[in-house]
Amino acid sequence: MTNPALHLSTSIDASPAEVAAFAGDPANLPAWAAGLSNGIREEAGRWITDSPMGEVEVRFGSHTDLGILDHDVVFPDGTIVHDPLRVLANDTAAEAVFTLFRLPGVDDAEFDRDAGMVRADLAHLRTHLETAHGSGTVSDE
Repeated sequence: MTNPALHLSTSIDASPAEVAAFAGDPANLPAWAAGLSNGIREEAGRWITDSPMGEVEVRFGSHTDLGILDHDVVFPDGTIVHDPLRVLANDTAAEAVFTLFRLPGVDDAEFDRDAGMVRADLAHLRTHLETAHGSGTVSDE
């Protein structure tokens, strides 16, 4: 069985390497991923965050340097949600693409709310990197 998927993306006027390095570092989550992280700390090699869903663990894969920023969110009850996030080259800039899966039991309103949170997080990522990069340009999603 497959779950319906929604691909959300934003163009960022920074190199893919810059975007991947920043977004792939769990310590930077509070700067751009409010939908996931209000604060994060490393405890015994694990990244723990106080999220809107409660205290969760965030696990990034090992290929962040390649723009593969897929990460697992582990909830207190042991549930693991896999969040695919990729950084792609888009000419001289980058495209950040997040895949939001509609999990079983998620109604339209909750899925729309989750999509809105991802859109906001991607916009924060873009703003942070473009401000740091000095372009000041804001791209459309």
